[in-house]
Amino acid sequence: MKKPKWVVRKEQDKKVESRETLWLFGLHAVRDALLNSAREKLRLVVTLNAQSKLQEAIDQVGMTPEVADPRRFNAPLDPGSVHQGAALEVKPLNWGRLEDVCIGAQAPRVVMLDRVTDPHNVGAILRSAEVLGASAVIGTRHHSAPESGALAKTASGALERQPYLRVRNLADAIRALQGMGYLVLGLDGTAQQTVEQAVEGKRDRAIAVVLGAEGPGLRDKTKETVDHLVRIDAAGAFGSLNVSNAAAIALYASRRAPEA
Repeated sequence: MKKPKWVVRKEQDKKVESRETLWLFGLHAVRDALLNSAREKLRLVVTLNAQSKLQEAIDQVGMTPEVADPRRFNAPLDPGSVHQGAALEVKPLNWGRLEDVCIGAQAPRVVMLDRVTDPHNVGAILRSAEVLGASAVIGTRHHSAPESGALAKTASGALERQPYLRVRNLADAIRALQGMGYLVLGLDGTAQQTVEQAVEGKRDRAIAVVLGAEGPGLRDKTKETVDHLVRIDAAGAFGSLNVSNAAAIALYASRRAPEA
């Protein structure tokens, strides 16, 4: 019996993912990846200077690094990568299913990204999500930033601790969160109500905020699927925010009610 096309695609995606590796670079990103027991580590390339700064982490994980001449740093990185003399080949992290990271916390907060492709923006969002206590950042499997060295460096270690899931269909993920009891808010500059107005009296609920790429914003399907469209309350007509700044502000504005 011939397998359905969607089954074949899913099996192919799993095979690709099992073979995929990426190179992390920069002292913070490499140190945090070394210390992450869930991260499968394959190859470490360092200069002597970087090795001295990372020695405690290297000893803890028991890896034997390849020591490179700083003038001929031989890790396969993009020429413009600011590697600080450290690069680590790893397998992507597996954070499990949506339910694994979005259920369990009291009044959890989640960030969802609708085709946000810039790794620097996603890295900054991961960093803010960690600081502000989000349970997860969720992007799409296609048309979103994958794990990469640039993303990890911008996240400054948060990639190793902050769940980052990439789902096949964002609208389906939104509906799944709604089924778990989440209030899902889509950020749109033309919305009538602010984030604060939408969460008034509902701060003890699970809340997800959805942000679109700069320029196009949320797709129509996303706008139709969220519970409410909201905007960030601005002081005046001064233009738009960078998506990573908007994510941080929206998370802060929707923060949990203080405990009595």
